[in-house]
Amino acid sequence: MRRRSGAGAHLQDAGPWYTDLVRRLTITLDEETARWARIEAAKRYTSVSRLVGELLRRHMVDEDDYEGARRSYMARPPVALTTAGGQYPSRDGIHEW
Repeated sequence: MRRRSGAGAHLQDAGPWYTDLVRRLTITLDEETARWARIEAAKRYTSVSRLVGELLRRHMVDEDDYEGARRSYMARPPVALTTAGGQYPSRDGIHEW
């Protein structure tokens, strides 16, 4: 069996299932962002590829959490702001809810 060299050589050692679970992606970064990514990856003892994957995954989860919270809030019945006398509550009163 011929071994690959260069980019992606480690994929052969991971097993045939690995490429079914992980997709390769090429991204373009400006020099300042690329430098930050290399330094941040080194601080975390990981690769730039893994760092970017983790950041994107965290962003995806945060977006899903936010959307779920928004839907939950919007599903609640509306609350009348005026009292029987027609007065709106004070700003502080609103934030006490």
